[in-house]
Amino acid sequence: MKWGIIGLPQVGKTTLFQILTRTLPQESHRHGEAQHVGVVRIPDERLDRLAKLIAPQKITYATAEFLDVAAIGKETLKETAYLANLRSVDGLVHVVRWFRNEAVPHAPGALDPQRDITNVEVDLIVADLGVAENRLERLEKDRKKGKSVEIEHEQSLLERVRQWLDAGKPLREANWTEQEKKQLRGFSFLSEKPLLVALNVDDEHAGKLEDAVSTAGLAAFQNRPSSRVAAIAGKLEAELATLSDAEAAEFLSSFGLTELGSTRILRASCELLDLIVFFTLGDKDCRAWAIPRGSTALQAAGAIHSDIEKHFIRAEVAAGDRFLEAGGWAGVRAKGVLRLEGKEYVVQDGDVLNIRHSG
Repeated sequence: MKWGIIGLPQVGKTTLFQILTRTLPQESHRHGEAQHVGVVRIPDERLDRLAKLIAPQKITYATAEFLDVAAIGKETLKETAYLANLRSVDGLVHVVRWFRNEAVPHAPGALDPQRDITNVEVDLIVADLGVAENRLERLEKDRKKGKSVEIEHEQSLLERVRQWLDAGKPLREANWTEQEKKQLRGFSFLSEKPLLVALNVDDEHAGKLEDAVSTAGLAAFQNRPSSRVAAIAGKLEAELATLSDAEAAEFLSSFGLTELGSTRILRASCELLDLIVFFTLGDKDCRAWAIPRGSTALQAAGAIHSDIEKHFIRAEVAAGDRFLEAGGWAGVRAKGVLRLEGKEYVVQDGDVLNIRHSG
């Protein structure tokens, strides 16, 4: 999965990127320049517990890719390179400021997360409206040359898109059919992408991140389609990112926290894209794989390797918790909880899979 980190100037975008990727501070972007790119492993306690049974040579977590682009605005959204970067991602992380710093004033004025979210949303909607209108103009020219069912269907869909956007509503909140979603995917509309708001709070709110979401007036935002809010104390977590895991855990406990805000962001990113995780467990590598919910055993095999998908025979499957209870491969076989499933089996979150193949 691939996420683009967006936001107004001086809100902590690059700080969040550094926290997630554990990189050192970098210079700010200029308009249209290449973004920072980082791959982040997604913590998974289930994989940790399973790996203890196997004692593999290495453990490989599922990953997410994050792009940190220049501050969003009407001008940057006119730049081809900037738009191309945003259109390439699966979802958007909008960093919103909810911290005070007199040395770094907030450009829009007083802190107002709801206003900032709305303003950026409007910018995304306007960018999408331009794409829809340009395509409709081309379709109208094509229609005059000769009618076709395909052109009429696309025109009808894009007219609905334009009406929705004209009403100031993001496309992610519209009720599209699966076929319509497939058609719209080719346009990579920005307001259709899942939106994760990362509320960047003061250190003093670090111990009450959930309360910060309500205080900022964003509790209702959680109920909007394909949207989530996760609070993070950016300045504090940037300091924690420089510590060892043990030191960071001790520092966290001093604030009454059991997990980092960045961990919540990673978890929410998986939820928004409706991903599940399955595991492959071997002596050389115990690995987590993130795939779309509803994926079949054949598609899971393809996530591992295209040759395994091509030569798929059967999948040996055990629920992760049953695998732990049985104590490993020998246990699940002895207790009869290891199942043989065909290519149409729908993989469940937490499944342990061993793909039999002829390749």
